Order: sequence, then C-alpha cells, then structure tokens
Amino acid sequence: MATTPQNALPNLHDYSHAQLLELLDELGQPKFRAKQIEEWIWDKGVSSFDEMTNLPKALRSALAERCTLGGVEQVVCQVSTDGSRKYLLRYGDGVAVECVGMPTGPKLAVCASSQAGCGMGCSFCATGAAGLTRSLTASEIYDQVLHVRDDFGMRVTSVVLMGQGEPFANYDAVLAAMRRLNSPDGMGIGARHITVSTCGVIPQILKFAREPEQFTLAVSLHSAVQKTRNMLMPGVKRWSLLNLYEAMGTYVDMTGRRPTYEYALIRGVNDSEDELQALVDFCRGNLAHVNIIQLNEVPGSRFRPASDARAGEFVRRLEKAGVEATIRISRGADIDAACGQLSQKKRR
Repeated sequence: MATTPQNALPNLHDYSHAQLLELLDELGQPKFRAKQIEEWIWDKGVSSFDEMTNLPKALRSALAERCTLGGVEQVVCQVSTDGSRKYLLRYGDGVAVECVGMPTGPKLAVCASSQAGCGMGCSFCATGAAGLTRSLTASEIYDQVLHVRDDFGMRVTSVVLMGQGEPFANYDAVLAAMRRLNSPDGMGIGARHITVSTCGVIPQILKFAREPEQFTLAVSLHSAVQKTRNMLMPGVKRWSLLNLYEAMGTYVDMTGRRPTYEYALIRGVNDSEDELQALVDFCRGNLAHVNIIQLNEVPGSRFRPASDARAGEFVRRLEKAGVEATIRISRGADIDAACGQLSQKKRR
C-alpha cells in the first residue's frame, strides 16, 4: 500500500466520510460542511483550498494547515490518431502511472491503473516487464479518471481498470475507487459501466462475487492450455485453469452476470488448433463473452500478433459453439496506449 512519509500532511482525498466528519468536529464546524468539501474534491476536483469558495476562510486555512489535496501532475500527454489520449501522471511522492482516455462520439471511456507497475510478470506485457513499484490508493485511482474527464471536458461514461497493475492485488483500494466512481457524490457512473480486470486471482474473484454492486468482471485468460498459460502468465500459475473454471462458475451462479475473458492472440503461441479447441471447451455452455485481442507490439518482445484471418476464425468457432465473441479494436496503439503497452516511461 502507499505510505505517507513521517511528518507529511495527510491527503484529504483519503478521508472517509466518517473521518471527515470527525475532523470537522475537531474544528468546531457543522456536519453539512462535509458534503460541501466532498463536492469540491470528488466532483469539481479542485487543487487548492482557496477554491472552496462556499467555505469560511477560517475553515479553509485550518484545512490547509492539517491536510493536502493530493492530486496528480501531468508529465506527458500523447494524442493518438484515433482521438485517444495517453497520460503519464505523477503523484506527490514522485511515483508515476499511465492512464488512457478513449472518446467515441459523446461517450468517454477511461482506462485507469490500479498499481504503479505490476508484479504479475506476464511475458507479453510492457507493464509486467517493469515490475511493481507500489499499489495506489483509492483516491489516486479516482484522480486519474478525474484528470482525464477535465482534460477532455466531457462526462466519463465508463471506466475499465485494465491499466497498469493487478487490481485484485490491491483489492480494498480498487473497490473503494469503484464505489466512489459509481456514487452520485462522485462521478455517478453506472456500476455495469465500471469494469475490473484480473489475471485470475481466484480468492478475490470469489470475494468480488459477494459485493452488492453490479460491477463488471473481466479475466485475462490468454490460453486455456495450462502449460501455455503458465508460460504467458507466471504470476497466476498457482491457480490452475480447473480452479479458475470452477471459480468463474461460482461467480456466475452468485451474480447472474456475464464475465468477459480477454484473449490476446499471439502467433505460434496460443493461436493453434489445439489452443482454439481448449478455449472453446473452457467457455462452451457457460455464461461468458470472449474478447479476442490482436496482440499489440511491445519493443523488445519476441511475441508477434496472429493474423486477422486467424482472429476471425477464433470468433467464428466460438460463436458456432454458442459463445459470444468479438475482436476488440485496440485504441491508441500508435502511442503505446493499447492493451499490454502501458509502462512508466516518459515519451513525447
């Protein structure tokens, strides 16, 4: 978890509603001030206490003496030919992460990171190659979405936690961020338009199934052959595909919701006939949607994408077996903003 250096002021974004009420009580302020402060923080995204113009000046000064407003600093913003924007954002301790804004007409999707770097070590992913720096707090995750919203000047209509990191290795902070994004006191994004993506951390999948919100779950599968998946995704080889299959069945039974399986198609690795049949067998008869992703190029990687024809064949065979499947169009590949390409490098 992120830590606060000794003697550093706490970030007001990290206060729960109860903690904020306690602080206001210490300052001799009425409870309704909490609602005002939370609106400034979570809706308007102010960077200074002086901007909280409906608060008494004495209260603004007292808050400034006791807290900071955290926030992020934009280091670089790259713009794709498809209109997507990738941001390198830096937090107060110098740690940086990347996130992506993807507009489609009046809609704006945000791909946010849950950790700086990633410890799962997936062999085809640029983020995994960098290793894990630290997990992000709930407010740091939320601030990415807020930054993208303000830069585009558009309402965010959906969020996917598919950026850097394994969200279920940072479960509590991720869930708190999702709830804030969903809350009418936050961004008011519908729960079904907020998706968390995991490599397949089974204990947390089962925990997630018990949460009351209708958030969406995606699982990075990438192979339904154990040996291949172990090679591609060493961070989850402790949980077998059989265990994952059973856990996902439990998830569907408990929630009634359709999970998505992400499958990055890699030439000569997971695009063979045996791999295709294993994927069909894994998904057949289950409530599932498969996203076939043409592998995105990562500098220095030995892996290459399979052909468009092969991707089409995967979709046809899955659909023939009664499994919903699509080829996902990767956004921002020309600025290294697509699936598997995010890192913490500064590029202009």
